[in-house]
Amino acid sequence: MTFHDRGTSWFLAQLKPNCANIADRNLRRQGFKTFLPMAEETHQRGGKFVTAMRPLFPGYIFVAFDVASGFWRTVNSTYGITRLVSFGKEPSAVPTGLISQLMQRCDAKGKLLPHKHLKPGDQVTLTGGPFTNFVAEVEKIAPDRRVWVLMEIMGGQTRVAVGADQLRAV
Repeated sequence: MTFHDRGTSWFLAQLKPNCANIADRNLRRQGFKTFLPMAEETHQRGGKFVTAMRPLFPGYIFVAFDVASGFWRTVNSTYGITRLVSFGKEPSAVPTGLISQLMQRCDAKGKLLPHKHLKPGDQVTLTGGPFTNFVAEVEKIAPDRRVWVLMEIMGGQTRVAVGADQLRAV
């Protein structure tokens, strides 16, 4: 999923509300390279736990182009985009290292992969199941990728086993 062309940089575009997929599709149709990192999130709706893919950076999408070509103005007029993030008259480039690191943490479709380097003592947030959004401490990592975490519940520490894909480093 890496993208490097001479003169091409990555920029951040602000999205209109609930238009991430629309903007992504329209930018790609115009020939722009896009990157919309997604994370799996679980939340409670109607008494049930629902898991859905949500943008890692709600309200924003990364777009690659050559600023010298002048085509960046068409990004601002793309359906689903509010504007490119700018400091001055021209859009501001996102550091290449940041985009590269984000892409390495995602699969080919842009889904954020579980953190590979968890170790005992790390603080994590649970992203799935009944303990969604709880902060816990990694106690032990089993060979089958099951992670034992310690959570503070009702004034005491409780040990819970979860899959590594249900954790996000804090």
